[in-house]
This record gives sequence, structure tokens and C-alpha cells, in this order.
Amino acid sequence: MSLELLKQSLIDAPIVKKGGYSYVVHPITDGVPEIKPELLNEVVEEMKKRIEKCGSFDKIVTIEAMGIPIASALSLKMKVPFVIIRKRSYGLSDEISVEQTTGYSKSKLYINGLEKGDRIIIVDDVLSTGGTLSAIISTLKNLGVMIKGIFIVVDKGNATKKIIEKFKIKIDILAYIDIVDEKVVIKKI
Repeated sequence: MSLELLKQSLIDAPIVKKGGYSYVVHPITDGVPEIKPELLNEVVEEMKKRIEKCGSFDKIVTIEAMGIPIASALSLKMKVPFVIIRKRSYGLSDEISVEQTTGYSKSKLYINGLEKGDRIIIVDDVLSTGGTLSAIISTLKNLGVMIKGIFIVVDKGNATKKIIEKFKIKIDILAYIDIVDEKVVIKKI
């Protein structure tokens, strides 16, 4: 698949300044202005092809919030349940807390519905600093969950290589971008 819709939507994405940081506003990573079904389908079909190379797995795991549309569509297409790592606690007896530090903030995430021996794939919308993903990988590995692969739509930082080296794990990215002169530049798609 050529990912033409994703490519064009990234090129057309507006850039806004948030505290001196240039932030890409995109339907897949922000849900703004809207997520067109054609774009979501293109992204999910490409991810599905790549995920199928991992072999069998038990669950799709995503992180709240913008990974949810991707995981939902993949769950329907692949007939595999999905788990959302949430930003709030539900207080369930087997809930696991994850402390995350990103380039933007420090907070906690909460994992429910995963247990030792589960074979999973992780899907998410964007990878920037890698703080959230690193904390989740560490926690899941300590729990005894087998991560068969990680699939991200957009990489807009420099964290991917560091995470791969640190955890010896496969990360598959659909689009690598950078911001140059307040415009999105696609490094690789």
C-alpha cells in the first residue's frame, strides 16, 4: 500500500506552537479536524499487513486516547480483543500502575486486562519522546507479557532506535516525520 492519504494528510497538517514546541495537528494523532474513514482504513489495512507477520497473539494493546480508533478498527478486522491502557484508575484488584514521563508531562497510566503469559501487540498513533512507551514496555515485561511487536503510525522524534536497542524489541513505523520551517517533512513512509 502506498499510504498516499496518510502522506498527503501529514503534508497538509497544520503546525501550532505549544510552549515553544511545534506541534503537528493531525486526524490520526489528534482526532482533529476529523478522522476520515478512508484515512483510518488505509492506516489500519497497512498495519494489519505488518501485524500479520508477527504470527498469532492474544490481544491488541493501545494507549488512551488516540490509539483507540486504530485498535478498535484492527480488533474488528483481525477478530482479536483489545485492551486500553488508561489515564485513570478503576481500582480493580489486578490493576497495574505505570509511571510515565514524557517530554511534556509526568503522570500515571493504568493497565487492566493483561496477565502473565499474554501474547500481545501494541499499536499507537504517535511516538515522540518515547517516555510513555518505554514505561509501558518495562511494566509489561516485568508482568511476564510477551510483546510480539509494536506498531506506530507516526514517528516524530528520535526515540525509536533507543527503545529498540534498550528492549531488543521490534517497532514498526508507518511514517517518519520532522518539522522544518514550521512544515511537516516526511523523512520516510
